[in-house]
Amino acid sequence: MSEQHWIDLRSDTVTQPCEAMRAAMAAADVGDDVYGDDPTVNRLQEHAAELFGYEAGMFAPSGTQTNLIALMTHCGRGDEYLVGQEAHTYKYEGGGAAVLGSIQPQPIANQADGSIALADIEAYIKPDDMHFARTRLLALENTIGGRVLSQEYVAAATTLAHVRGLATHLDGARICNAAVKQNIGLREAVLGFDTVSVCLSKGLGAPVGSVLLGPKAFIEQGKRWRKMLGGGMRQAGVIAAAALYALEHNVQRLADDHDNAAALARGLAEIDALDVGTPQTNIFWLDVPAAACEPLRKALLDAGIRATVGPRMRLVTHLDISRADVDRTVGAFKSFFKNWQA
Repeated sequence: MSEQHWIDLRSDTVTQPCEAMRAAMAAADVGDDVYGDDPTVNRLQEHAAELFGYEAGMFAPSGTQTNLIALMTHCGRGDEYLVGQEAHTYKYEGGGAAVLGSIQPQPIANQADGSIALADIEAYIKPDDMHFARTRLLALENTIGGRVLSQEYVAAATTLAHVRGLATHLDGARICNAAVKQNIGLREAVLGFDTVSVCLSKGLGAPVGSVLLGPKAFIEQGKRWRKMLGGGMRQAGVIAAAALYALEHNVQRLADDHDNAAALARGLAEIDALDVGTPQTNIFWLDVPAAACEPLRKALLDAGIRATVGPRMRLVTHLDISRADVDRTVGAFKSFFKNWQA
């Protein structure tokens, strides 16, 4: 394997900064961001807010933290937020809203397209009664499991929430993927959401960081939670420069990742033993025979391919995956299943 690079399909969080991004990091003007005087962080926050159409932005180390800050700013102790059972804020962020925010999540079943049925949202809003937690917020995710929420659905869901007196938050870990897939602008992609968390370290390719966007007063309040959660950073311009580069150069190229995911899915669908989903963006799922999982994992590693192998398997393309890597991966799968016996 020393002569080949690794193909890593586990996530789009594994990307490496390119030389131009590293140069931007090395040249970054820096200051102490806790005091608000890091010029590169300030430029990132202003640029992101302008791109997505919000008053202000706040840079933080992770999307988990920006989501938690949003939840803790929208909701008080004993309040609740409505959220899909598959959503990252509910399922994959360590229960932070409940543990650290004393916020009750009200999980609701996601539909096959990733949405939450409007009737279910309506049904789970609690009445104004001391027996119930106060429903304060609807939190959606786009994309969710690689699926894109339609603009029609987003408009209907956020309108319903606002009519019922709820705030709205978007976990936009891959919102740029959703915008590129739908061929719409970033501002249009977040219409209806009072706040949005935008992750910069997934398909956009920055090494670390997310921005929380919203009204200026909301962001100022959120900074207190960021400090309490340990997210106050000092000379953070070094990493903010990478995030700026990502926003300026790596949004439209997400279409390449979508195309590579589609090509990978098409190739794997030619293998009878696999049941392969159709990707909408850069993520798709396939079903693998349970008995094949461990030998397949070893075979892929031998071929220089990292993947999270299981009966229900997720593959993710990103800026470090080329079409040649796709072809090599399809070949490795086909070679394995040509000889594998159930």
